[in-house]
Amino acid sequence: MNDKVENYDDVTMYGLSNQKMEKLLLEQNELTFIWANKQGHPLGVTMSYIWRNGRIWCTATEQRARMKALARDPRCSVVISSAGVDAEISQSITFKGTANLHKDQETKDWFYPDFARHANSPAPTPEAFVEFLDTPMRIIIEVVPEKTISFDGGVMQNATTEALSAD
Repeated sequence: MNDKVENYDDVTMYGLSNQKMEKLLLEQNELTFIWANKQGHPLGVTMSYIWRNGRIWCTATEQRARMKALARDPRCSVVISSAGVDAEISQSITFKGTANLHKDQETKDWFYPDFARHANSPAPTPEAFVEFLDTPMRIIIEVVPEKTISFDGGVMQNATTEALSAD
């Protein structure tokens, strides 16, 4: 069988290793959050997040359209790229998952301080940011990944270089 890469028709072989995936998830703090409206049309927004215990965690207030949509249908996706972090080559992770919505005090007690330390906040201190976050209308989103699609441009580049040098 010929394992030589001849084109980019199948890029599934260019996924991130578990180590690289974990590194990107912890270093990046911004993602694109995607949900469906009542008509089934997908919509997405950029949000800050943290990665904890194999889950994506982010927050928004209950009047946001995505929160109403997630209460109706918890299916969602998130896309995380290496843009803006110290990555030599393009990397990305897409999770298909289900959103659990939290308003309980136990979740707020750990999430707000952790999120405030890692998000890009305009507040002068993490403690000040927590005060802005902790409101009655705020909901914490926990995305439970069900499927992962990843891409490592460095692996693709190496395979391409190897294939072209073999010619």
